[in-house]
Amino acid sequence: MVDAKTKPVSGNLHVGTMGWSYSFWKPNFYPKGLGSEDFLSYYSKLLDTVEVDSTFYRIPRSETVIEWKQQTPDGFLFSLKFPQKITHIKMLKDAQEETRVFLERISLLEEKLGVQLLQFPPMFRQEHFSLLKDYLAILPKGYRYAVEVRNKSLLSADLYALLKEHNVALAWVDAAKMPLAEEVTADFLYVRWEGDRKTVTGTLGKTETDRSEQIKAWAEKLEALLEKDMPVFGYFSKYYSGFPTWDASELLRYSRKAS
Repeated sequence: MVDAKTKPVSGNLHVGTMGWSYSFWKPNFYPKGLGSEDFLSYYSKLLDTVEVDSTFYRIPRSETVIEWKQQTPDGFLFSLKFPQKITHIKMLKDAQEETRVFLERISLLEEKLGVQLLQFPPMFRQEHFSLLKDYLAILPKGYRYAVEVRNKSLLSADLYALLKEHNVALAWVDAAKMPLAEEVTADFLYVRWEGDRKTVTGTLGKTETDRSEQIKAWAEKLEALLEKDMPVFGYFSKYYSGFPTWDASELLRYSRKAS
């Protein structure tokens, strides 16, 4: 069970999960009688950030964004995926209007706005690099952006240099199908523990695979960056161990020991 003691030990360490609307987290995280409308409010009392997956499928209504802001305490941060229409369907071509609307809408979060994640499909390859270069050049300033690539051909010095030029973080991804590229390309770090869907069900509401040793190693790895006052945003998938809220609490516990 995650408890309030798992709150971040550093103002620069923000650890949470990918999404929060999971009824199968009862009763090991959410109390048995808690209604789904109260999930976010409860979650935000125990963890200080969340990655919003629903924005990948559609741009949220203004009313929805305002509700998210109102349901969470001061200091809570939302990181949000760019809509798939931008990253997967249009693959950055002629996506200025969708980008404008998306950023305008999520800006309603104000001080609770974390990082905006551009997650690309495997079909987005090295040959599309120029599209990314042009798109980053016109992205509005004043936001934190991160990029996740799912094609190994893009992991190159050219990509790292481009991201550094625009202060965009390369997402460090712990996943089955991609190598871990540990390049620091921005003044903050974005980590995603995606796991492996083939070995973890993710809907049992409990730990299916013990990841304690890996999480401990991650806490030690991140400590070097935290010591440099670099903000770190990290999010666990339900496919990492099967119980992402527990994973987040474990990382925070190990980080406390290391600090």
